[in-house]
Amino acid sequence: MPDGYEKDPAMTNQYCPLCRRETAQLYFKDRKRDYLHCSHCDLVFVPPAFHFSYAEERAYYDLHENDVGDAGYRRFLSRCAEPLLARLPAASRGLDFGCGPGPALAAMLEARGHSVALYDRHYANHPQVLKEQYDFICATEVLEHLHNPEDELTRLWGCLKPGGVMAIMTKLVISRERFANWHYKNDPTHIIFFSRDTLRWLACHWQAQLEFVADDVIFLTKP
Repeated sequence: MPDGYEKDPAMTNQYCPLCRRETAQLYFKDRKRDYLHCSHCDLVFVPPAFHFSYAEERAYYDLHENDVGDAGYRRFLSRCAEPLLARLPAASRGLDFGCGPGPALAAMLEARGHSVALYDRHYANHPQVLKEQYDFICATEVLEHLHNPEDELTRLWGCLKPGGVMAIMTKLVISRERFANWHYKNDPTHIIFFSRDTLRWLACHWQAQLEFVADDVIFLTKP
């Protein structure tokens, strides 16, 4: 770590927001933000000093156009939906966590006979749905936005029935060298970044079965 870096306000919280260990060290730094790395669970994360406020996040998300009927968007989501559908019993009940303003994934799953509850901090803030139990939970392009991943993921895991599947879509960190030119980190609302080793740590922590379905599609099955 560079001399004097511990005085940077971005480093006042050096603990990892996922495993809560005080093992964070500087991983990468660009003109806008710092990125820290946890040596225990391998998470890369942006310190809180660089996080957007709720209003700033909402204004940024409102620029996105995720139309339920957009064919390209549905093809993108199908890389998660199709392998999930192959595993679900008929008439399963699920939760689309971080569904956004256009819950296309939920519509795709409901069209195949499943029921899907919606939750999104900005667009479907219905906390009561986080007190129920589900056969599956989808978190597509949402993990990278979590401010408190340990709390939020633990709560989600508690909503999943035994034998249920948590279906995740998120781009994964491969190496420090690739991270330097990685477009995914440039979204200012992306504040945590998982690697395969992070997901292995999470699966071990939860005693879950882990499956890498595709480069950015991951299934965790609850015992």
